[in-house]
This record gives sequence, structure tokens and C-alpha cells, in this order.
Amino acid sequence: MKQRLAAAALALGLLLTGCSAMLERSYTSSAAHVDRPTTAEDPSVLRVENYRELVSAVLYLVSGGAEEGVIQLHDYAGSVENDLTAACLEVATQDPLGAYCVDYIKHEYTRVVSYYQATLNIHYRRTQEQVRSMVRVTGTGAIRTELREALSQFADQVVLRVANFSEDEESIAALIRQTYYDNPAAALGFPEAEISLYPDSGRERVVEILLTYPESADELHRKSETLANRIEELEGELPQPALAALETPAEKARRGVFRLWTEAVWASDGGSTAYDALVDGAANSEGMALAYALLAGGRVVEGTRQDRPHFWIELDLAGEVLYVDPSEGTGNLCTAREFFEQGYRWPDGQEEAPEGEKSAAGPQKEEEKTPETQ
Repeated sequence: MKQRLAAAALALGLLLTGCSAMLERSYTSSAAHVDRPTTAEDPSVLRVENYRELVSAVLYLVSGGAEEGVIQLHDYAGSVENDLTAACLEVATQDPLGAYCVDYIKHEYTRVVSYYQATLNIHYRRTQEQVRSMVRVTGTGAIRTELREALSQFADQVVLRVANFSEDEESIAALIRQTYYDNPAAALGFPEAEISLYPDSGRERVVEILLTYPESADELHRKSETLANRIEELEGELPQPALAALETPAEKARRGVFRLWTEAVWASDGGSTAYDALVDGAANSEGMALAYALLAGGRVVEGTRQDRPHFWIELDLAGEVLYVDPSEGTGNLCTAREFFEQGYRWPDGQEEAPEGEKSAAGPQKEEEKTPETQ
């Protein structure tokens, strides 16, 4: 007599909605390679003999985007009912791909002479296009690289499968902010970010980032093109190469401030982008710092001055780290101690000026990016 078990739906907690288009870039499949379990005579049927093979079979179906699958359990010593439930739950909640894309799994099984045959129905909350759009990376440096490209294209979604993962939502948010200011040409309005990690813990996770910009992608692309043209015009007005070669790094840094002030004025209520400074002609400290970084280089630093949010520039001049505030228009280059004495404070609640020539940002170790090979 047949036995039949209708498993309860495996709820995964939070259902995400409003998933938007993928990055404007072609990715290969991000699903980890899963060996096909031993098959029966019918190639469409998966055959397993223990719990780990059962989990592998369920994951194999999910990796292929199957909505239905058949698994035969031969010489199975465990509890078929309990192990089927546990295997489906493990894949749907503990595997990075399953936790990201599976909504729930239902199963039923029956006894067929010498083996059990289980039928699975898999319901997804992500399309296969979304799953294929994932890119596999390793480490923080690779996450930063992908974020830079996404922000440069004003993409509204980034989905990464990260190996050797040691971050959390807060550190990912910090990476987004850092990457934004490290790319002043595309810093045309800081996006709100909704960050989700799948599963809740583990050394390999899927990181989903939904980005909402203050303006449409079309408008941001238009501004980006206009800003690039304006920078090209300004570069054509620079001193002749022979004269510029005679300048010291410090003189070039000061000239960058004076050049900026011929194009823009500082205004506390001005815009916060290089576009505001170099196209519209007025910007706050954030916009002035981003514009300076485009014109003369350097790294944008976000902190406070006299306990108010403020931005300035860190420069590495022949191995010496100095700071300049483009909002001042004086071109004064200062050490960290001098800036600190003027009321500038670095981020992260730092109570003292950075020591010696050490960058306020500290060393940044780039880690390996692993292209997807599946």
C-alpha cells in the first residue's frame, strides 16, 4: 500500500518584493557547481542512498532552476519522512543559493517495491534571470570592485555570491559609501541602499543590494556625460605640459583649488556633487571636494568641522600625506595635526589626529575577485 506524505511548505521568513532589473552587464551563472547524484535507469530521476546525497540532490534541482524533480532513495537507512523534510529545509535556509532564491519546497513520497520515490515541487521567489545575474567574488576588495561598476552605471541592483565572507549589513553599507566617494565622476547623488544577506550566517553568502537614487538613471547618465564634457573643457585650459612639469606636487595641489574657485563658489546650501560645482557653479563642501578630486586628484574624506558634517581632500604628495579643504579657496596644505587643531575631525569617532604620515583611511587590502566559471 502506498504511503504518501504531504510536507508542509517551508516558509523562509522575509519575502522580498519589488526586485528590479539587473546590472547593465552580462554575467555568467553564479550557481556553485553541484555534481549530479547517481541516477536510476531514467536519466530524469536522481538516486541517493544517504542523507548527504539527498541534500545534494535537492540542491542539484535548485541549482538548475527545476520546479519539479524526482528522487529515488535506495537502501536508505534513515527516516525518509524526517530526512526529506530536513534536506529541503537545509537547502532552502542554509545554502546561499537556496536561501536567496527558494520560497518554499513541498514534497511527497511513496514506497515502490525496494525503494522510496520522492517528488519535490520547488517554488521560487527569484527568476532564473536573477539567479544567473549573480557574480561570484571572494573577499572585500572584490565586493568593492563590483560596487564601483554598479555605481558608475547607476545600476539599481547588485547581487553577489561571496566566498570568504566576513562582513555584515553595516560594513557593506560602509563599503557602498566609501566606493561612492572614491568615484567622484559618478557621485551624482548618494543612493539609498537596502541590503540583504542569505543565509543569516556562514562563510559563503549571497549579498543582495537594492539601490534607489535621488534621480532617474536617464537623468544621472545625462549629468555624467555633461560633467565629463565639462572636465574635458577644463583640462584643455591647463598650463602647457612644459610649464606644468616645472611645478612641484604641492604647487599642483594648490593650483587645483584656485582652478576650482574660478568655476564654483562654496555655499553651505549648495549642491553636493561635482556637477553642482562645475556645471551649476555652486556647491557645499561635499560637492567642492568631489569637484577637486576630479580636477586635481586626491581622496575625498568625510568627517566633521566644528562638529558639523564636512568634506575635504587627502593628498599623497611624494610620500607625504597632507590635507586641503577646497571649500576654503586658500590652497593651504596642512598636516593632520594642523587640520585637527582647526576643528577637523576624522570619521569613526576618532578623537586624535592621524599619526605621522599615515592616511586617515588606513591601509586597504584588496582581495581576489574570482570570475564565475560555471
